Amino acid sequence: MSGSKTPHQIGVTTTARLHMGFFDLHGGLGRRFGSIGLALSEPVTRLVVARATEFAATGPGGERALAYARQFMQSQGLEGALAVEIESAIPEHSGLGSGTQMAMAAGWALVRLYDLPLKPRDVAAVMQRGMRSGIGIGAFEQGGLLVDGGRAPDTVLPPLLARLDFPEDWRILLMFDNSGTGVHGKQEIEAFRALPEFSAETAAKLCRRVLMQALPAVAERDLAAFGAAIYEIQCCIGDYFASAQGGERFTSATVGGLLEWLHGQGIGCVGQSSWGPTGFAIVENESEAQSLLTALKEKCADLKHMNFMVCRARNQGMAS
Repeated sequence: MSGSKTPHQIGVTTTARLHMGFFDLHGGLGRRFGSIGLALSEPVTRLVVARATEFAATGPGGERALAYARQFMQSQGLEGALAVEIESAIPEHSGLGSGTQMAMAAGWALVRLYDLPLKPRDVAAVMQRGMRSGIGIGAFEQGGLLVDGGRAPDTVLPPLLARLDFPEDWRILLMFDNSGTGVHGKQEIEAFRALPEFSAETAAKLCRRVLMQALPAVAERDLAAFGAAIYEIQCCIGDYFASAQGGERFTSATVGGLLEWLHGQGIGCVGQSSWGPTGFAIVENESEAQSLLTALKEKCADLKHMNFMVCRARNQGMAS
C-alpha cells in the first residue's frame, strides 16, 4: 500500500522467536534479566487489518488481535472500526513469543493504516510489551541473533545491546508438545515472585558465556562453541526455574527427554524456548536437520501430541 496516505488495509507478517535464556536474574548491578534470543523464519503470524463499518475478527487468534488493535486505537485516540483477519498465527503459550508478535503486528498495522509518526519501539511501549525481555521486540524490528540489557528501575523497554546475522545455512529443529502449555500470564508473574534468589556467581558466569562465547561464536560461525554457551545457559536457568516447571529442567518431560537424547548424540546446541514447552536443536545444515527430523519422528511415532518443524533464522524484521 506504499504511496497512499490513507490505505484501505495493511498486512503485517512477523515471526516466532527463540528465547534462549536470561543471564542475570540476580540484579546486583542495578539491572535484572538480560536475555539472548533468535528470530525464526517459521512459524509466522500474518494479519490483515482493514477499515470497516464495525469491528470484526476472523482466523486463529482473531479476537486476541482485535483486542490489541482496540487497545492501540484507544491509546492514540483513533476513530473508526476495523476488520482483523489472521491468516496464520504462531502457536499460543508455546514459548515462541506469540503474544508480543501479535500485539506488535496489530499495532504496526495501525501505524501504517493511519500514517502515524511512530516506530516499532513506540508500539511496544504502547502495547506494554517487553516487561522482562526485549528479544521479541528486537525480532520484530530487526531479526537475527539478539541480546538485550534487561531492566533497571526506570527502564521503559529493555535496550538492545547486540544484534548479529545468524548463519543462513544453520538449521533450527523445533519440537512441539501439544499436550500442554508453558507458564504464562498471572502464573508467570507468580512464578517469578516465588523463585529463590539467583546467585551473583551464576549471573557472572552466564554473562561471560554470552559476551565471550555465544556472540563471538556466531560471528565466527562456530556452532560447537555457540552450542556450549547456550546449553550452559539452558542448564542453569532451567534448573533455577524447575520449581515452576514441575520440578524439571524442561517443562515437557517428552521434550526434555528428546533434548537430553540429542545432546547425548553430540548435538551441542539444544534447549527450551522461554517457559516452553517448545524445544529446539540447532545444527550445521539442512541435511543434518532432516536426518534428525526423521530420527525424532521415529522415536515419537506413537506420541500423537508431538510434532516437529525445521526452519532457519530470520535475519530481518517484520514485513508489511
